Parts: sequence; C-alpha cells; structure tokens
Amino acid sequence: MNKITVTFENGSIVRCLVGSEVGSLIRDHAGPSELPYIGAMVNNDASSLSYPLSFNSTVRFITAADPHGWRIYRHSLCFLLAKAVRELYPDAVLSVEHSFGQGLYCSFKKNAAGPEGITCDQVAAIEARMHEIVKEDITIERRKVSYTDAVEAFETSGQHDRLNLLRYRNPPHIVIHYCKGFSDLSHGPLVPSTGVLQQWKLITYKPGFVLHLPDRLEMKVLPPFEDQPHLFQVFQEHKQWGRVLGVDTVGRLNEIIAKGEIEDFILTSEGLHEKKISKIADMISEGRKQIKLVLIAGPSSAGKTTFAKRLTTHLNVNGLRPVTLATDDYFVGPEKNPRDEDGKLDYEHLEAVDLELFNRDLLTLVQGGEIEAPVFNFEEKHREYRGTKIRIAEDQILIIEGIHGLNPRLTQMVPAANKFKIYISALTQLNLDSNNRISTTDNRLMRRMVRDNKFRGHSAMETIQLWPSVRRGEKAWIFPFQREANAVFNSALDYELAVLKPLVEPLLMEVKPSCPEYAEVRRLSEFLVNFLSAPDRVIPRDSILREYIGGSCFKY
Repeated sequence: MNKITVTFENGSIVRCLVGSEVGSLIRDHAGPSELPYIGAMVNNDASSLSYPLSFNSTVRFITAADPHGWRIYRHSLCFLLAKAVRELYPDAVLSVEHSFGQGLYCSFKKNAAGPEGITCDQVAAIEARMHEIVKEDITIERRKVSYTDAVEAFETSGQHDRLNLLRYRNPPHIVIHYCKGFSDLSHGPLVPSTGVLQQWKLITYKPGFVLHLPDRLEMKVLPPFEDQPHLFQVFQEHKQWGRVLGVDTVGRLNEIIAKGEIEDFILTSEGLHEKKISKIADMISEGRKQIKLVLIAGPSSAGKTTFAKRLTTHLNVNGLRPVTLATDDYFVGPEKNPRDEDGKLDYEHLEAVDLELFNRDLLTLVQGGEIEAPVFNFEEKHREYRGTKIRIAEDQILIIEGIHGLNPRLTQMVPAANKFKIYISALTQLNLDSNNRISTTDNRLMRRMVRDNKFRGHSAMETIQLWPSVRRGEKAWIFPFQREANAVFNSALDYELAVLKPLVEPLLMEVKPSCPEYAEVRRLSEFLVNFLSAPDRVIPRDSILREYIGGSCFKY
C-alpha cells in the first residue's frame, strides 16, 4: 500500500515508495546532447527533481533544451544572481527587469535610497561570486514553510517586495527555495543544485547590467551579445511611467486595487498611452513632405490594429487623411505559398505576400499614381479585383499594418525617405518581486487567449497549441527587424493583468492534467494567483485592451 507506479516516456514502469523524490528515479543523468536533467514533467506539470511522488504518475525528465527546462534554467540563474548580490551587497536593491536580446536586463542600487547604477568592478565581483557558488555545487532545496514563518523570514532579511506580494495572499503554507543562507519565494521549480548553471555571463550595460544567457537549443556556447538600443529606450521610458504611477511590482498594484484607487490608475495609464501616440503622430506630421507610407509591425497580440486606428485619429487631427492598404490582400494563394518544416502552409512567411506586385503598387502610389487595389477572397483562396481605386492626395498618407512592416524586402522599391516605420509590442515593466519578472510573452499570450475565445470561439488549449508556431514566426520575421523602426510604441498597460485574470482563469480550468498543455496552464494559473482582480468598467472604449476583452468603439 505504500508503493506507487511510475510510468516513463519510453513506456517502462517502476514501483517506488510513496514520497520518493522524482530525481531518485533517473537512470541516465545526461539527456539529449549530453545535457543534464534539471527537472521533470510529472503528470504534465513541470516539477523540480526533488518533487516527492505521492500517487501513480507519468514522468518525463527534461533538460534545459526543453521549453519547460529552459524556464527552470533561467529562473535558477536569477536565483543565483540574487544570492550572490545579497552576500556581497546586503543593502543593495537588485531588480531583474526585462528580457534583453538573449538575456535579461538588471538594475542595481547600492541601497534603497540611492540612485540606480552599478560599476564595472561591482559587476565583476558579482560575476566572480556567482562562479564560486556554481563551483561549490550547492543544493537548492524546495521547502514548505508556514505562512507566518515565511513572513518572519522575509521581514528579517528585509525582502519587502516579497512581503508586499504575500500581503494579499493567505495560504496555510508557502513554498520557498533555500540555498545556504539565502531563501526566496518559489515561482516555479529550480535546478537541483548550483553546479548545473554553467553557461551565462554578466555584461555591464549602463545604468545596469545584462545577465546574458545561452540559446536553449545551443546550451554549450554563449552567443555574441546583440545590443538593442531601441527596445532599451522603450523599457526605460515605461519604467519612468511606472515611477510616475508609483507602481513597479504586483504587490503595489494589488495595494491600489485593495484601496479602491484602480480607476484613477487605469485612466492615468491610458493617458500615458494617448500622449505617446500623439507624439508619434506629430513626428509623422512634421515629415509630411517626404513621408508617404507608415508601416506598423509587431508580434501577435501587441495591439497593432487598435494602435493603427488610434494613430489614424491623431493624424486626422494633424490634418492628414490616412488611407489603409492590407498586405493580406496581396497573398500569393496556396499554390505559391511557402511551407514550413512540417510541410504545412506558412502564412507568416514573407513570401506569402506577392512582393513584386505589392512593391509596384506602393511605388505607384508614392509617386502620385493610381492603383486598383486587390482583395483576397479567403473562401475561394485567390486574389480578386473589384474596381476599388486608390490614390494618395497631398494631404493623405498610406498606413500598412502587419507583421512584416519592418522587413526591408516588403517595401524595397519605396525610397527610405518616404517610409516611417513603427514597432509595437507589450513590454511590461511590472515585476512579481525584485528578481522574478513578468514575461512580456505571457502578457501577450493571455491577451490572445481571451480574444480568441471571445471573438473566434477558440479554447485556451487551441491557443496554447498554436502559440509555439506563432512564436517561431515572430523570431523569424519580426524580432530581427526591430532596429529598422523610426519609433517604438509600448502597448503594455500596468493594470491589464488584473483585468485579464478573471477572464483567463475560467479558460485555463478547461484544460485537464491529462493534456500535454496542462504544464503551461498550471504555470499561468499559479502566476495569476499573485494578482487581485480589477474591474473593466472604466477602461476607455478606445483602449488597446478593448481589442481583446471587447467593448471597443472600433470595428475590427
């Protein structure tokens, strides 16, 4: 009666004692590409190797090359970084803020009252201490402690951001990770010991530094560091907005919701969006003698469509009369459409668009000529002409919104001086706590999950299943061209996850542990536990968030 059955991925079965750590069942400690196993999928849920098995289970061991294993590796490096900083600079304030190329940008203050900034010597000292901890190969323990003990521990260590996060939660126990004198809240499994964390590097990037990471598919080497000044500027700008709003962590957002102050916060957040859109419209208007074409690009669920509509309003105010042209109407059709590595039609490929015809029509318009705009018949799967004529007058400008807008090949026949390119994404500056950031990808995934269910009848499982393909398309066709942008707009709203929470949670509940997608669902559910819910009644009807939750004044 005290034994359970464990079934492995290859079909083999073992019997073990109740409470056995899943890591104790590993037979070959190296996985694919000779990478070490750092976690396990237990009944389709990502778990640490110290996870105690208490009932019959299916188990698949994972390395850092697995998407779930990569998340474990990355979170563990943040834990290692926080431990090293706490040991060397106990009064310092570290914050792992946002993704930056292949790594994570981190800010540092010598103390809570001091200015942000770190010296090269301090970065070198932290890196050296991290290497020492890795060499010591110290066990990272997963512990369950009482709520009272967790609060007392974080009060003693001065980790006030953790306390603020726990303030609006009241479970009987809290899961923490402990490593030789340092403890932190658990936001997911970590590696079994520090010795696993071999590949990484700290790079000074004023005013902070970057924790540079390997590619999960090439874990044994570090790629060259690629600077992204455009995105960094946007993050810094949004960080300043956070300071204006007085919010940089989920705990602080929860406090605003609990005090009934969320309505003012929402309106201020939306006002900052309005101000930025107006500024971009002014930039375009100032160059109206040359600029004939505005291209808007960004990843899935960044809010491109609503942004384009709001920008149109501001351009109208400035005396321009925007005209739109859809790249979708220039699709080549299924016979000529490129296919992906699985042989499926790849509609996100650049050459799914008839580039020659598209460029020829754009050049005609820019030079003052007239075109007959095509319409792609999605039912018949071919392009048609229905007599729609387009010409750009002196007081008009052409707006094109789509994933390839920043790719030079899309508009290669149009002179650069005639183009204004805008990159848009949802780059949240909120953190769960100082060394646990909120993924901008998760933000977009939850936006899309709500929209797909509300307007397209898709389940959460269908959206999650499609997401890896969407992400591959973004990496191939959007992210490499971010530097082409003349302006960048951050569509993130610091209140939105509190509004999305009550809409997303019921969708996640539909995915059961028997499904492979359950691991992602479980992770998102645990993430949303940290938020208090906020009402949507005061969100303006032209808000970008309305594109996903409904109630927009725009037609899509």
